[in-house]
Formats: sequence, structure tokens, C-alpha cells
Amino acid sequence: MAKRFGGKYSPDGPSSSDPQTQRGQFQGARVEPAGARANLLFLPAIPLIFLSLNDGAIGMTIGLIAAGVLTSAAFLLREGLRAEAAYNARRTARRPSFPRKIFASLLTGLGIALAAYRTEFLDGQAGLVAPILFGIAAGVLHSVSFGMDPMKDKGMEGIDTFQQDRVARVVEDAEAHLTAMTDAIKRAGDRQIESRLERFQETARDLFRTVEEDPRDLAGARKYLTVYLQGARDATIKFSDVYARTRDPQALADYAALLDDLEQNFAARTRKMLLDDRSDMTVEIDVLRERLQREGVRLD
Repeated sequence: MAKRFGGKYSPDGPSSSDPQTQRGQFQGARVEPAGARANLLFLPAIPLIFLSLNDGAIGMTIGLIAAGVLTSAAFLLREGLRAEAAYNARRTARRPSFPRKIFASLLTGLGIALAAYRTEFLDGQAGLVAPILFGIAAGVLHSVSFGMDPMKDKGMEGIDTFQQDRVARVVEDAEAHLTAMTDAIKRAGDRQIESRLERFQETARDLFRTVEEDPRDLAGARKYLTVYLQGARDATIKFSDVYARTRDPQALADYAALLDDLEQNFAARTRKMLLDDRSDMTVEIDVLRERLQREGVRLD
């Protein structure tokens, strides 16, 4: 007997019983802020080292110091770009305590000045004017190319800094748990479960950002950021060790079900905190309207 075609995506197809929209595989993915442009700055130190090996004691020492300074500048730049990306990704953030990009520009100028002085010294013209000019030009160009560090706090008006510091410490520990989970799951050697773990981590970070934006939510979310994540970390380590040895499909299914439960609970906690924030806003509006009415102001 003929049967009408239908399916999940048909107009009259069955609807999903799960009201939560599934997170896409690439949702929350971010481009590495320290890309090829920043990594290329590690290269100038390499030929400088080899060219300095046969330049005598003074020339070799100056060249090696210049190479070390340039390498340090490249490391600082990479960390500065990552710190800036984290700053831009958050609605509330403090400026970096250490301006890495500014110091990277200064070290780049110093490294170029030392390399130019080494060349002047080997040519018998140990002057300082040309190296200083080369160093200033290199530092300015570096700063123009990569910009400056954020120099002021963002969205911190009306936020208790003491509570913000408490949140920062808790979130830092929670991020350490997520990092440990990422390191452990690699031992399982299953790309699909790694992607599943990444989706849960993005859901957990949504909770982090919500607590950071309103530190008053820390009391209700603390067990999620500490107890639950620590348990998830321990379960991930145990699963990776077992699955790497046995490739047990039941262990894989159990761990995937655990991630589903964790993601649903973390997402529900985030939604509840957002609804509570909205209720607080509604209360503030109602109180203000009542005060205006008592003052004789008519509100339509």
C-alpha cells in the first residue's frame, strides 16, 4: 500500500520534542588572533643568529642579544593579540594589566637597533645615529601594524570590583578544568567526541560570560563552575583512559549522554539567570513608574 512521504524536514513532519536548539558544530568558533602575520616575526631572529656566529666575540654577542630581543617581542605580540581578542569578545572586561603589544613594539625597535649597531660595528662605523633611527622606525611601524593594547576598562560602570575579582578567580579555575578536559579527550582518538566536547565547552563559556557580566549570579552558578566542571573533568579523564585501551562503544555512548546532560543543565542555568536579570529590570522600571506617578507625572 502506498505511503505518504514525510520526514523531519517536511512541512507536516514531526517536530522535535527537544525545545532547545542544537548548537552548530562551528558555532562559537573563533579565528586564532595570532595568525601568520604575527608568527612571521619569529623568522628574522633565525638568520641573525647564523650570521653572527663568525663575527667574533663582540659581534656574535650583539647579534645573539638582538635575536633574543626580537624573539621575546614576537612572543609578547602573540600573547597581546590573544589578550586583545579575549577583551573584545567580552561585554565587560578590564584592560590588560601588562601592555604586551606596546612592549612588543619597544622590544622590536630595540632588537632592530642592536642588529643595525652590529652591522655598523662590523663595518668599522660604530655610530649610534643610524641604529637609533632604524630602531625608532621599526617600533613605530610595528605599533602601526598591530595597534595598541586596550587602555581602559569596558562595561565596568556600576560593577563591584571586589565581586568582579571573585568571579575572575572562579572563572579562571573553571577554564583550567575545560583545558584539562581538552587535553584528556585527545587521548581517546575520536574526532567526533572531541567535537561534542567542544560544543559543551561553548555552552559552559556562555555561562561564564553571563556570570562575568553580572557578578551577583555567582552564588547560583558556583556549583556549576566548580563541582560540576570538576566532576566532568574527572569523568573525561577516566573515559579517555578506558576508551583508548578498549574502544568500548558503550563507554562512548555513556560519555556522550553525560555531555548531553551537562550541556542541557548548563544552558538551563544560563537561561534562568538571564530571566532573573530581566525580572530585576522589570522591577526597577515598575518602581520608577510608581515614583513618577507619586510626583504627579502622568504615564500613558
